[in-house]
Amino acid sequence: MTAKSHPQALTTHPLADDAFHEECGIFGIFGSEDAAAHAVLGLHALQHRGQEAAGITSWDGDAFHSERSIGLVADSFTSERVVHGLPGHAAIGHVRYSTTGESTLRNVQPLYADLSSGGFALAHNGNITNAWHLRRQLVRQGSIFQSTSDSEVIIHLIATSTFRTLLDRLIDALRKIEGAYSLVALTREGLIGVRDPLGVRPLVLGRLGAAHILCSETCALDIIGADYEREVAPGEIVIVTADGVRTLAPFPPARPRPCIFEHVYFARPDSLVNGMSVYEVRKRIGAELAAEAPADADIVIPVPDSGVPSAIGYAQRSGIPFELGIIRNHYVGRTFIEPSDQIRHLGVKLKHNASRWQIAGKRVVLVDDSIVRGTTSLKIVDMVRQAGAAEVHMRIASPPTRHSCFYGVDTPERSKLLAARMSIEEMCRHIHADSLAFLSIEGLYRACGHEGGRDGTAPQHCDACFTGDYPTHLTDQDEEESEQLHLLATTGPQA
Repeated sequence: MTAKSHPQALTTHPLADDAFHEECGIFGIFGSEDAAAHAVLGLHALQHRGQEAAGITSWDGDAFHSERSIGLVADSFTSERVVHGLPGHAAIGHVRYSTTGESTLRNVQPLYADLSSGGFALAHNGNITNAWHLRRQLVRQGSIFQSTSDSEVIIHLIATSTFRTLLDRLIDALRKIEGAYSLVALTREGLIGVRDPLGVRPLVLGRLGAAHILCSETCALDIIGADYEREVAPGEIVIVTADGVRTLAPFPPARPRPCIFEHVYFARPDSLVNGMSVYEVRKRIGAELAAEAPADADIVIPVPDSGVPSAIGYAQRSGIPFELGIIRNHYVGRTFIEPSDQIRHLGVKLKHNASRWQIAGKRVVLVDDSIVRGTTSLKIVDMVRQAGAAEVHMRIASPPTRHSCFYGVDTPERSKLLAARMSIEEMCRHIHADSLAFLSIEGLYRACGHEGGRDGTAPQHCDACFTGDYPTHLTDQDEEESEQLHLLATTGPQA
């Protein structure tokens, strides 16, 4: 649910741009007297998927009620007044992260529209790769957009569809879009969940007594005591009404390509993704990394928190002791004003601090999940050296990130990805490490349960951020590049 424009985003932690960020998490529940309260708890569990804004829409059998706010779930949805203002037995919720597009209420989901068939609320995780192509067509036809989110394109496609029923209009709309999406929608009749035909973005189905839940991750089921039933299949539509649950598979069958980075970083370690424990997969990733890239060292230290399970796997496989040599401060505020260069250089210690007592005189293996721009890695390596490390060997629990993601993940443009600009040897020198190694794509696939590794003719996951093998058309990207080439051809290079 990214937006096309690129104005200045909310000021965040000084190193917040040196990581991939999932752009949203979704939650829907039908058949509970405490639907909104359960949605609040579910969004708390999904907060890691989006920390910029949150919203909930409920249906009480007579009217829709919405509450949307900039900030964390706890900033807006803890008061009794807010929850009581969201009555009803059904609700959907959304948490958002985006550094592209405006951080304003008009982009906060769920989005709501009064259609000819009645009210319709939508929460979307993913990115439509032909959204701006479709948006231009819709605007020419008279559509008026209220947000810069590509999610609104879906609503306008539904509104302009000539099919009779709302469900048929939704299917008609989704057949026109490209890219990745999982979504939950709320209507007067019930709750709808959809996962794109490739299954790039996750969606699971759960149950709490008579209530049914659709959400991005199983950890959102755990927090409300719900039972995990199954993953929503790629290309499946789940409809939950007072009559029960029914499913449709209206799209042509396709080989699934779920995002492999869910296992590397995005999902919470206590979730199940593709039927596997994320925590156990990350430990296997660390073990594969130790086998592929051993180091002659004294201790293994994770870059917290995302590097912890992989570092445990690395230590167990290598026999090198595991230590929590870097301590993370979990109470760092998201907004940080930097009044001087001196304070800016201290920014890393707001979030991480190296423990000299574990590190001094030791040869250290640092394990992290990925390198994006390289800013954090450089500062972490320097911090560990300042704590007295004799050597610092960086080990990354994923392949080099050489390509941008266009499927609902906030990534820098490719020119700003360190691995797209430098060889591994150059990267090693850049971050001041004694050695640097990444997990191979084959090792990552083995850790995810594919013993044969990556099948190059038909990969089992979306791994485009590593390989550049995008599983769908990138219509907007292709059109933008074409427009830039046309502008250059007609005006010449700009000074």
